[in-house]
Amino acid sequence: MSDLQAVLWDMDGTLLDSEKLWDIPLYEYAEKLGGVLSLETRERMVGTNVPTTMRLLFADVGIEPTEAELADGAAWISRRTEEVFRAGLPWRPGAAEALRAVRDSGVPMALVTSTERSLTEVALDTIGRDLFDVTVCGDEVDGLNKPLPEPYLKAARLLDVDPARCVAIEDSPTGVTAAVAAGCTVLVVPCDVEVPAGERRIFRDSLVGVDLDVLKAL
Repeated sequence: MSDLQAVLWDMDGTLLDSEKLWDIPLYEYAEKLGGVLSLETRERMVGTNVPTTMRLLFADVGIEPTEAELADGAAWISRRTEEVFRAGLPWRPGAAEALRAVRDSGVPMALVTSTERSLTEVALDTIGRDLFDVTVCGDEVDGLNKPLPEPYLKAARLLDVDPARCVAIEDSPTGVTAAVAAGCTVLVVPCDVEVPAGERRIFRDSLVGVDLDVLKAL
């Protein structure tokens, strides 16, 4: 990767320790529906987009929703999550320093997240918009969300780079699957869910000490 062309960052669980914040509206909404969200289903939600999350949630509490109920639930989750995000977003260890170190090196960077644009904009108030050349959100890939490769392929197109010459940084099985399918080398820093070993996956306990030289060495 000595000719590394770009670094593509996931957001929830990778840069921000926000998966735990998503727990709040998800468990609350399950209770509103008269059920309890299981740990197994919550773990399956990690790294997915809102429509997938809502289908999993309704199924877990034993309700077959209408399209209107799915839309209403997604809107409620979005509003509640925005409230939680605005109350404060914690960084993952080393993430802020790693972002700045790579940005200062001059290599192009993209944020590639399953989170919808409106909530991503709230998160960018904490992360910093100036750090990214492009951002790709979960509601901007025509339903072709992670674990499909389109989010990463779209970021590469916008940056005019070869995905095979990019490093993606991810924390979840869903995100890693998407990045690998796009052809990226993936630095995996697991957060809340274990990620299986596989091709083009290099594991690290945290982003502490990560800079451009570390990523090139992958």
